[in-house]
Amino acid sequence: MAAARGRLYELLRQHGVGERGAHLYLAACGGGPQTASELARVTGMHRVEAYRLIRQLEVSGLLRVTGRRPMRFGPLPPEDLMDRWIRAATERLRRLETDRDRTLEDIRSGILDLTPEDPTKFAVLEGQNEIYRYLVRRIGTAKNAIRAALPGAALPLAINGGVDRALRTAHERGVKVQVVTDIHPAYATEAKLFAGFVDLRHSPRALVNRAMVIDRLGAVAYVSGPEGIGGTSESQVAVWSGSPSFRALTEDYIRRAWAHSIPASRRFVELETTGDVELPVRRGAERDPFLRLEEIATLGMRTMGIEELRVSLPEMIETLGGQVGRQMGEGLDGETPSEVARSMVEYYQRHAMGRLEVVREQPLTLKVTRCFACVPQSTEIGRRLCPMMLKAALERRIGGEIDVTRPDPTRHASRGCVFTVTSS
Repeated sequence: MAAARGRLYELLRQHGVGERGAHLYLAACGGGPQTASELARVTGMHRVEAYRLIRQLEVSGLLRVTGRRPMRFGPLPPEDLMDRWIRAATERLRRLETDRDRTLEDIRSGILDLTPEDPTKFAVLEGQNEIYRYLVRRIGTAKNAIRAALPGAALPLAINGGVDRALRTAHERGVKVQVVTDIHPAYATEAKLFAGFVDLRHSPRALVNRAMVIDRLGAVAYVSGPEGIGGTSESQVAVWSGSPSFRALTEDYIRRAWAHSIPASRRFVELETTGDVELPVRRGAERDPFLRLEEIATLGMRTMGIEELRVSLPEMIETLGGQVGRQMGEGLDGETPSEVARSMVEYYQRHAMGRLEVVREQPLTLKVTRCFACVPQSTEIGRRLCPMMLKAALERRIGGEIDVTRPDPTRHASRGCVFTVTSS
């Protein structure tokens, strides 16, 4: 049994799991699902360090949450872990075979033969996959220090390209790794992964370029990409050079970003204690934030090994209704609820939102037909969005607390929605 655990320990180390992380995984295998405190006690680690390593193992899929009160962590079964390694090795072999001719051609052309003794040589790297393969090789040669500037949106791509694993391995070899990024809520999970093995800092200023300096060998900088003049991952172009002037310019860019940055741990606290987190949706790019949510959900499901996530759609709809209503209120006239309601009649017609009419003054009753939000496929959208939108518009125009009833679900979306408005 001890020999088997020893072999598994060596395999874990070979696959990039740190010494203490490997001990935690083996402890979870030996004792079944355990709390973080129990795992810390079994391994003899300080609780804070154990929590950090457990989170890393959880993100990488080696530990899974099996209970909530209290939260317990169980291991990915060793047989599943071995199968994962076998699949990864098979995929690496397949890629090696696929890229064989191209790699040999690069070597023959001298693109990859860059040394400090020949700083005038440079490499033009085209396409996301080629850039990441090249970076991983270069990071593998680092002996002293690696400094990088990576926009937050680039962190998931770097993880997919294996750059995070290469940096982790360099860190374990004793290389000093520093990364500055702009940590947004959408990329907080990826940033926390990097923070586990690099000196990570947050730049309040948006980073527009990706760049990295490796020892004194040279530097790489992107000259195009999705955030620049390129539209897709394959349109990315980066340049590597050992030229002293190019390296100095790249180092200066990273140094300036670093000088205005704050520790990543402080940024994480800011994000986790913020009351309201907004998802900006801008005209002409309405799909972008929702595509980002899709990417986050995909990453979370993959790393956690779950098949389904549930989002509170009612809360999202009511939030949207409140924002639209407040904007609507800016364009209305009137000093009383009735006067504002009559102004809404014209507003609805002018903006093709449907037909709104004032049914009676006391209590103020409104009826909306042909509403833009009411569709037979999802009537719940209109039932939640419209009352919140009317409430927010009235409150923005006249102030105070306004109550707006929800429409009758039996009449909703077929014979019009009726709303009763009262002042609190």
